[in-house]
Amino acid sequence: MSVSPIDPVKLEKLAEVAVKIGLQLQKDQDLVITAPLAALPLVRFLTKHAYMAGSGLVTTFYSDEETTLARYRHASDANFDKASSWLFEGMAKAYANGAARLAISGDNPMLLSEQDPTKVARANKANSTAYKPALEKISNFDINWNIISYPNPSWAKQVFPDVSEDEAVRKLADAIFAASRVDVADPVAAWVEHNANLAKRSKWLNGEHFASLRFTGPGTDVTIGLADGHEWHGGASMAKNGVTCNPNIPTEEVFTTPHALRVDGYVSSTKPLSHQGTLIDNIQVKFEAGRIVEAKASKGESVLNKVLDTDEGARRLGEVALVPHSSPISASGILFYNTLFDENASCHIALGQCYSKCFIDGATLSQDQIKAQGGNSSLIHIDWMIGSDKVDIDGIKPDGSVVPVMRKGEWA
Repeated sequence: MSVSPIDPVKLEKLAEVAVKIGLQLQKDQDLVITAPLAALPLVRFLTKHAYMAGSGLVTTFYSDEETTLARYRHASDANFDKASSWLFEGMAKAYANGAARLAISGDNPMLLSEQDPTKVARANKANSTAYKPALEKISNFDINWNIISYPNPSWAKQVFPDVSEDEAVRKLADAIFAASRVDVADPVAAWVEHNANLAKRSKWLNGEHFASLRFTGPGTDVTIGLADGHEWHGGASMAKNGVTCNPNIPTEEVFTTPHALRVDGYVSSTKPLSHQGTLIDNIQVKFEAGRIVEAKASKGESVLNKVLDTDEGARRLGEVALVPHSSPISASGILFYNTLFDENASCHIALGQCYSKCFIDGATLSQDQIKAQGGNSSLIHIDWMIGSDKVDIDGIKPDGSVVPVMRKGEWA
């Protein structure tokens, strides 16, 4: 039997961190996991540590790249406007009954790059619509949830195309372990310290009460108004069920909700965005009164425009996040083609749905109140990177006074 290029000790540590820090899984709490088939070794460790932590029932749903492709190659045209709504209704029911949610990301980012983009867009829209009742429980932070990654061979070959598959998997595994802070003696303690640092940044930003942030750099001069009563978060947060969890492992960001109607200027992406098998590069957009009125890209422009046409909220912002250029993921110099990692290498903005928790007393606000305070609503939430060592950020107070937030990509 061949030896796996993935260090099993670190893989088990990742599972332990996901259960104890990522989810802080509670006694008798059920857990719903979704994972690529390739991630089975990680799912086994996760399931073991969940039961060791006293969890309720652990249920895992697997996806497989070959069966996904079979649909695009052989299914009837009408098939692409369908989604398994029964499954998502069941998931929504599980979360309503208190289950936690864990997703393992690791799919080949270029899986659908050869497929008909219209079919991909239709399938995504049908899926997003069907998924909404379950996704709302997550985006409204009703439950403790977490995303981690597994070095799927097909993903590893995209990131490291010039080496053998085993070597690519080993390199991607090491990069995931380092970014996820499980390559140290005591990962749980490392996360406690990291969370404290992110909390300190959030506290400072919340104390400043900025009305807007102005980003300036090559191809970028944009003023992003912040929602009324916005609140900055980063690292660990308490879900509405009272459990403190780390939704993203890794994470380097502090983030909040922009005002959907108060974004003006132009902005250029600083890293390619990998979206549903298409690489969208050199994005340049112009905002007027919060809405994208012009959008260009050197690569993947037609896909970008399809995304922007998803619904009314897709042309507006749902998140702005600050990440220092010197973050470990940025310093690695690796383009992961995976938003979970790439967004933590750089300041970024997200098109689409806002997070209700990024409001003061967000848990008590109705959807109408969130909208009235500037929160955006959409079927999508897509992050793209706008930060670099050439970007400056200023915080603008309600009285117009200016406070330096970042200079050349680092905290001022």
